[in-house]
This record gives sequence, C-alpha cells and structure tokens, in this order.
Amino acid sequence: MAVYAWIGLGNMGGPMTRNLVEAGHSVRGVDLDPGARAAAAAGGVQIAGSVAQAVEGADAVFTMLPKGEHVRAVFAEVLAAADPSALLLDSSTVDIETSKHCHESAAAAGFRFVDAPVSGGISGAAAASLCFMLGGEADAVQAAAGFVEPMSGKTIAAGGPTAGIAAKICNNMMLFIDLMAASEGSQLAEHLGLDPQVFWEIASVSSGRSWAQQTWYPVPDVVPSSAANHNFEATFRVDLARKDIGLALEAGERTGVKLPAAELARGHFDALIAEGLADKDCSLMVKQVSPDGTVRGYTP
Repeated sequence: MAVYAWIGLGNMGGPMTRNLVEAGHSVRGVDLDPGARAAAAAGGVQIAGSVAQAVEGADAVFTMLPKGEHVRAVFAEVLAAADPSALLLDSSTVDIETSKHCHESAAAAGFRFVDAPVSGGISGAAAASLCFMLGGEADAVQAAAGFVEPMSGKTIAAGGPTAGIAAKICNNMMLFIDLMAASEGSQLAEHLGLDPQVFWEIASVSSGRSWAQQTWYPVPDVVPSSAANHNFEATFRVDLARKDIGLALEAGERTGVKLPAAELARGHFDALIAEGLADKDCSLMVKQVSPDGTVRGYTP
C-alpha cells in the first residue's frame, strides 16, 4: 500500500482521498478550510499541520487546488520538503504555463511530475469513476496510472508534459458550449409548449444529446443530477467555470484559434458574476436566455 500526500481537500479532493483510504492506502492531507479538514478526517485522511509534514516520506504527492497561483505557491513548498523519489501530480485545472512551470521546476530539482487533471465532477470523484488525463514523460505517466487507479474509471495517457491539462482545458470549453446548447434548447422548447420531460427524451435519442444535456439539464425534475432540482446550488461554481473558460480563451489567443462560442459562454458567466451569483451552479446560465431572466427551479 502506498503513502499519499494530498494538498486540497475540497469538493473534489475530499471524495478522491476517501476512495484512496477505502482502497487501503495511507493519505496525509492539507487544507486551509476547517470544514474540508473535518470531512476528510471523517473519511480516514490523516490531517497534517503543514505541506512539509504531509509530503514527508510520501510515495505520491497530489495537488488539487482552485487556481494556478495556488499550485505555484504550494509547489515550491513541495519541492523543498518531499523526497525526490516521490511522484508529483497536479490534478487542478490550471493554465498551460503553470503546468509547464511545474514540469520544469520538478525536473530541475530531480523530481518526476505529471499533470493529471480529471473529468467527471463531484459525482465522479465520489464514485471513483473519474477520467484522468495524464501528461508527462512516459515512465512518470506509467507510474501515475498506478497511483490514480483507485480513483479512476478511465485513465488516458494524453502525451508529453502539459498534454493532460491541454486536454482538460479543451474538454471543459466543449462542456460549457454544450451547456449553452442545453440552456437555449430547453428554454425554447418550454416556451413553445413542449413537455420538458418529453423533449429531454427526444433529445436523448437524437442529435441534441450531450453530456451536459444528460447530466446538467437546467430544468427541474427531469434528470436527478441537475442543479435545477436544488435551486442551482453549485456542483460546479460559476466563478470556477469562468476561470476555466478563460483558460481556453487564453490558449486560443496564444495559438490564434478563434473561439466565438467560448466567448459567448464567458459572457454568460460574467453576467452571472455581475449579479452576485458567482457561487451558484454554472448551469444557471440558463437564466441568461430566459425572456425575463426567470427560470423554473431558481428562486433568488
């Protein structure tokens, strides 16, 4: 059994570490939030008092943090305290430059590093069914596949350094564009008098089908996993979705790829943030296409 150090025990890190513990591994965790620490401890994670304490003697060190700036700050502490034999992995969604910085800093200090972002959300983290996208040198990626196995439903070697995070950025951009389609389609169908459940069933076996339509359909009482069933309480916060679509647009600027649909999605998230709704679920973008800004399932 392996010893894991885990920095970031929030909505994703919490259930991911619980699955590691249930698989028989030892996990030492760090988080600034007392509630996250308490929940992780209840799941069997040993709470460390510092990053240095968590990484000491660890076989694998994971970071799962909100933004690139957080990863960079913590990574410096990891490199200073971990044993060079430890495999370092970042499962955060960050910019390409931050991931590149981690790869280069790790190599300079004698460590192996893998960018290891995930897809599948909170439900996938809880069910140990996440898709891991691994980027790095071949030997490090092979080792990483073993460490992520207890949390994974699918593990894909995406390519060399930063390939994993590049895949994640592209995938999330597609998700938010699909969510726009589900928002617009669901509202137009409802205002044309279609029964929401019947229309969803039609789209589910037709060309309108997508993961967003199947899982995050922004209409209440159609799919159990929709935030619309719970007043759009967040499974994926608006501000984090805005951060991720921004990463895609930054990459588009750098590569010259035109991303007009991504720009529209960013506009929806910016409008929600301006209304003070940054902490609501990103599927509340459906509010932006309603004729009067009201939607079933959401009470301000």
